[in-house]
Amino acid sequence: MVARVQTDFSGVLPDLRRVQTSRLDPRTLTSLSYAEGDGRGRAAFETTFDRRTGLVTLRQGKEEASTPLTTDYHDPVGLLLWLRARAAAQGGGPERSYAHLTGGRVLIQRLPDSQIGEAEAHGYYLRPGNAYVYVERGTPHRLLRLIQPTDFGLIEANAQATAARRPAPNEKRRRRGRD
Repeated sequence: MVARVQTDFSGVLPDLRRVQTSRLDPRTLTSLSYAEGDGRGRAAFETTFDRRTGLVTLRQGKEEASTPLTTDYHDPVGLLLWLRARAAAQGGGPERSYAHLTGGRVLIQRLPDSQIGEAEAHGYYLRPGNAYVYVERGTPHRLLRLIQPTDFGLIEANAQATAARRPAPNEKRRRRGRD
């Protein structure tokens, strides 16, 4: 399973695009590889978790380092999907749990359930990082809100319902087999 997140920053922050790509084991939602870059070529940062060789390999530019793979890891994007799946399967999950990222262990603390827009949500506080994540309690268990502190201030991402796209009145329609 592959998850890709593209974030475009502007305004107070310098114009910047970050593309995060996570390859996950579809059964466990643990990371097989993770990459970050600007989306225009080779990733600036890459991590692979090779269970066959038993190594975690980190690449940044031309630098590369490896370490033994001793546990299952999550990456930043995969962790959100894992939390979403756990919220669906375990009614939000335990009060406290841990997940391993390459930078260390993350403490996941359950927050009281809350209302985000029209939806009931399970809330989580992740440390280190001091991020807040809210997952919809009911199906389809959408990620509703993410609040992440940065050096530039808080970044808040909120899910929005998207309406079905309708073609503009002057837009040509294409039929199958015809131009």
